Amino acid sequence: MNPSPKLSIPKLSIETATQLAVFLANRPGALARVCEALAKAGININALATSDTVDHTVVRMVVSDPTRALMLLGEAGALALEAEVLMIETASQPGVLAKIAERLAEADVNIEYAYLAGSRGAEKGVIVLRPSDIERAQSALRDL
Repeated sequence: MNPSPKLSIPKLSIETATQLAVFLANRPGALARVCEALAKAGININALATSDTVDHTVVRMVVSDPTRALMLLGEAGALALEAEVLMIETASQPGVLAKIAERLAEADVNIEYAYLAGSRGAEKGVIVLRPSDIERAQSALRDL
């Protein structure tokens, strides 16, 4: 079996960010109310992903002002937790995520979850990644 070809990817731009995980009832309008409250407070949503269960939804989001958003959500009675994530901006091309995942695996860093954003045909995209160890992940990806 031939070894897989080495993927060459453009330089990554990596920064840490505070992500909020908001637990909402899995009902029509729950997400709309959260987004509306954030918009009224002038807080922009930079990245968002949802996962659902039978009775609730977890909304993971990176916002422009996580401290204010956390206070606002708490005042509204929503359970919201903070987590540190990596926001990786890179070229939108095949193999980028594979190379990142491979490099993290070599460093024994687990990817707890990830979500991506980018529009069709865009030159760049953003990967939001929650590694098991932020510092080790940054070190492993530093020279990519």
